[in-house]
Amino acid sequence: MMGQKEPRSAIIIDRRVVTVTTLGTTQTLAWASSYYLPAMLAASMGRDLGVSVQTVFAAFSAALVLAAFLGPLAGRCIDKYGGRPVLMATNLIFAAGLAGLALAQETLGFFAAWLLIGAGMGAGLYEAAFSTVVRLYGHNARNAITGITLFAGFASTVGWPLSAWLELEYGWRSACMAWAALHLFAGLPLNASLPGAALGITPGRMPAAGAPDREAGQIQPGAARESRCDPAGKGSRQASVLLATVFAITWFISTAMAAHLPHLLQASGLTLAGAVAVSALVGPAQVVARLMEFSLLRRVHPFLSAQLAALAHPVGAACLLVFGGPAAILFTVLHGAGNGILTIAKGTLPLVIFGPQGYGLRQGLLMVPARIAQAAAPFIFGLLIDRWGASSLWMSGILGLLAYAALLWLAHGIKAAAAPAA
Repeated sequence: MMGQKEPRSAIIIDRRVVTVTTLGTTQTLAWASSYYLPAMLAASMGRDLGVSVQTVFAAFSAALVLAAFLGPLAGRCIDKYGGRPVLMATNLIFAAGLAGLALAQETLGFFAAWLLIGAGMGAGLYEAAFSTVVRLYGHNARNAITGITLFAGFASTVGWPLSAWLELEYGWRSACMAWAALHLFAGLPLNASLPGAALGITPGRMPAAGAPDREAGQIQPGAARESRCDPAGKGSRQASVLLATVFAITWFISTAMAAHLPHLLQASGLTLAGAVAVSALVGPAQVVARLMEFSLLRRVHPFLSAQLAALAHPVGAACLLVFGGPAAILFTVLHGAGNGILTIAKGTLPLVIFGPQGYGLRQGLLMVPARIAQAAAPFIFGLLIDRWGASSLWMSGILGLLAYAALLWLAHGIKAAAAPAA
């Protein structure tokens, strides 16, 4: 019997590795061709269309707002039908939106193309990938979520140079067409290869609490029972509000830093070349932190790793404000590491608090405020930097502390709710 069980377990693990690799690859493509696209192409787009760069980013912000409101619908579809058909549809939507950008000749068509890309973002970025693996693996999805973010952590590393090279050699319109082709001829077949059901799970059923393949570091059924809220109870509503607040704050900080970090570091005393070089450390710091989450922190409860990650940006901001330019590397590494782990927490905390049932819809609802905050962050933080320079970090640092306080409150509430059952 043992000889029969081991090969089956190995096959299950191999399937999971293939699934995570596939989702990680398609997520890298999705992020690189949408969220990271304007940074490289906005100036060329604006010049060609005769509009300002601010107008280009306004179209991008409109796409993010649409993505926020489509997220719950996408999550509901994944809960019902699984991730494969939804993610395949997003490849087609992304391809259509990118082709629309390439063909746009006036502002209205340009905005319409970005809204199509926003629809793809609402149903095809991290929340959809996380919902897909939770739909497949239930409580045992923590390592899968981490693995996906390890791959997609390189989206900017791959996307920015590739977009810049395509724009330089062939123009921004051809760059958009190339990304559209990648969605059709790489992303679509890869998402089509995803399992429709894993480990014998049929549509509409979630894995049982005692599902097989409990890998080390995954959210174990016992731990989940201790932490989970009653989805219909008052505690659930409070937990949802706190979690949505944490996600909105952390996405605001992340997007503000992604848009303005080089400018912020220059305001702290670095040269342009130094600011760009130090800013490039964010990506590696995120990946290293996610590797730590996958190895050293895999046995730690997601609440603890999220709380440590939430403190990273405020601590780094305080160092930069006190010591100036010499602390730039420390600030950047701490910010990147915290952001890397918080991305994973966005997938694991809803799972450990509420369980896998209805995960996709709940994840979509929780991320609505975060997407709206994300859309507003570049504009709001840009105004703060123009007015206060590096001192704007006081705001992001205080916001980070508020996120940490919300996580503490949330953990205390979950523990208190579980106490009578102990």
